[in-house]
Amino acid sequence: MEKLKCVVPERLKRRVEESHIDDLPSLSSSLLQLFLSLPQFHQLISELAAEPSTQAGLCGKNEGAALDLKQKGNQCYSSGDHSQALRCYSQALRLAPIDAHHTGKNLVATLYLNRASLFHKMGLPMESLRDCSRALEISPCYPKVWYRRGKVNATLGNYEDSVHDLSVAKDMEPSIGGKKQIERELDMLARHHEKTIAKPASQKSVEIPDVPSEIKLQCVKTPDKGRGMVSQFDIPQASLIHAEEPYAVVILKHCRETHCHYCLNELPADTIPCISCSLPLYCSQHCQVQAGGPIHIPDTMVGSNFKPTLECIPEHKHECQGVHWPAILPSDVVLAGRVVVKTMEQKGQFTDVPNLSETFIVILLSQIRVNSIAVVRMRSNTNDSYDQQDWFQNFSFGEAGAASSVEQVRVGQALYKAASLFNHSCLPNIHAYFMSRTLLLRTTEFVSGGCALELSYGPQVGQWDCKDRLRFLEEEYFFRCWCCGCSEVNESDLVISGFCCVNPNCSGVVLDNLVANCEKHKPKVPETISNKSHLQVHELKDIDIKKVAQISLDQTQSSFHVDSGYCLKCGSYCNFASRSKEVRKAWTDFRRYTRSTYVLPIACSLLDRLQDSIASKDTCSTNLPDALRSLGLLRSILHAYNKGIAEAEDILAKAFCFIGDFEPARDHCKASIEILEKLYGPNHIAIGYELAKLASIQLALGDCTAVYNINRLSAIFSTYYGPHAGIIFPYLLVLERERSRIIQ
Repeated sequence: MEKLKCVVPERLKRRVEESHIDDLPSLSSSLLQLFLSLPQFHQLISELAAEPSTQAGLCGKNEGAALDLKQKGNQCYSSGDHSQALRCYSQALRLAPIDAHHTGKNLVATLYLNRASLFHKMGLPMESLRDCSRALEISPCYPKVWYRRGKVNATLGNYEDSVHDLSVAKDMEPSIGGKKQIERELDMLARHHEKTIAKPASQKSVEIPDVPSEIKLQCVKTPDKGRGMVSQFDIPQASLIHAEEPYAVVILKHCRETHCHYCLNELPADTIPCISCSLPLYCSQHCQVQAGGPIHIPDTMVGSNFKPTLECIPEHKHECQGVHWPAILPSDVVLAGRVVVKTMEQKGQFTDVPNLSETFIVILLSQIRVNSIAVVRMRSNTNDSYDQQDWFQNFSFGEAGAASSVEQVRVGQALYKAASLFNHSCLPNIHAYFMSRTLLLRTTEFVSGGCALELSYGPQVGQWDCKDRLRFLEEEYFFRCWCCGCSEVNESDLVISGFCCVNPNCSGVVLDNLVANCEKHKPKVPETISNKSHLQVHELKDIDIKKVAQISLDQTQSSFHVDSGYCLKCGSYCNFASRSKEVRKAWTDFRRYTRSTYVLPIACSLLDRLQDSIASKDTCSTNLPDALRSLGLLRSILHAYNKGIAEAEDILAKAFCFIGDFEPARDHCKASIEILEKLYGPNHIAIGYELAKLASIQLALGDCTAVYNINRLSAIFSTYYGPHAGIIFPYLLVLERERSRIIQ
């Protein structure tokens, strides 16, 4: 597909970029005529339409290539290059036909055996055991596999299983020398065995321990958002209100090599390919069967007793046995195809495919675009042991905006029929997360009966300012957001990218022109402002709006006046252009540390230099004063609650951790969290991630106040994820163990 894109003339590309909806027919005709004239296009169509069993297919099996990879894997295994050997064996499994034979043995079974031997050598006995079992399902009369599985069971302490497997191997072994070797193995096993060690528990998919309680939800029509979901009764905080399997789901292209194509979980080392084509990878035989249908072992391979039950309509089956469009088409188009096929299968009309009009396809794609949900995984670089140095060396930018050890990664796109009825809010009261393919919705606050239940489609107050949220939602979901966060004045949107007042004694905020124009068009001021009390807006933030924008409220407290360049509290004029120039000058001073023209990556790029110099702590320490001066300059120009300050503080906390100076690291981390609490509120999940870092620093210092912050983050994670918190964020369990140790 990329090759085809390269041959499209620039003039035609410009026509597409500048086109209007009325130009669609003529543009489509022009593109079609161009592609029909290209030999590359016809070759691609031929490869896509070829049977998977033929080597000409784009995603077909290829026995010759599999044998070459097998030989290369054997060479890497012998030379000690285990990682490369693993890649070769796994890729060979993707390409090997299920009925191919080599040197009298089934090729797929041999590849599973070779990979099992490699796993055993690498100290991965469970992966080795699974591969041995897979080989035996295909070729049950393969003595080497029985022998290898016996050795692996011995490593795992499964004495009875080990004796059984080795005994079967001895009976099948044709050579006398081989039989004697296995007899010696059995004698050694008996001598070293003192007591039978229980088998490890069989691996099962993660169960959902709590189920939606008897909460009655109702779909209603609203004047501003159309259909939406409400509860008929009060709902307590942290209640699981909805769990749903997808109607259709597809993995995103960039995750095809890293995540299971069915359950979307991260792939283990012992991946399983599709039995009929070379495109998908699965984490288990269960996922392989659910996606592609029952495995049909050729009649020549008898003895397989793997008979899984099919729980759903196999979504990959029609792709595997026909044209391999998922190899080239966008994810939403592939998802549309799966929706059509599933609908036809459910109605029993699969053999009588109706003609699908262009209008129907366009409508379906549009509905998928606005109603599909991105399936995400929380990627964490932590492990199951406490190591604060490793914790801080693996930060990545996360949903808090500042450096975080946890990052949301989009892995799939799915349609959930009931969940699509929940509307968006930039100040949501429910949180969506995933366990495998299952979508779960949980309340993050008390919700009164009759109130709308709304989740975030991406941006939230505190994460981005209002203008950026509106632009994202209009571009991605084609609607103008009128939630309370976007239609009412709130403190976070005023200060998140604001400048400070020129009067050093004033806490007011100065807005640039773009932000000011956005705030001017907010139609109303929340009722809490019209009260003379000090209640915060929506009771979510820790900022009193009058401290940053008092003068902008008119005498009746019913409207909001915003002028760019003027302090919203005292009215002092700020030469915005001059102050922006000062900040840009700071960027120039640190240009050797930066890789972009945006202010906030200054400290980040400085940190990149610190990371490059990590081998020398003296060099790293030398660069820190420059970073501190940069932070001082930012604080003198940007508002105290500007999110850029939080990010800079957070990056400096990491830098001090690199050199092992944890006291200033703790102080900078605290300063970052104080700002983020103003923007998000103290109980937002983003604060939970930041508290995990702060607690880690405190544990490194032996600071007992870590217990307080671990308690806080545990409560936050329990609200957002319930009993799944430790599964979503495994490092939480590590911190809770450290807390228990301190308390004892």
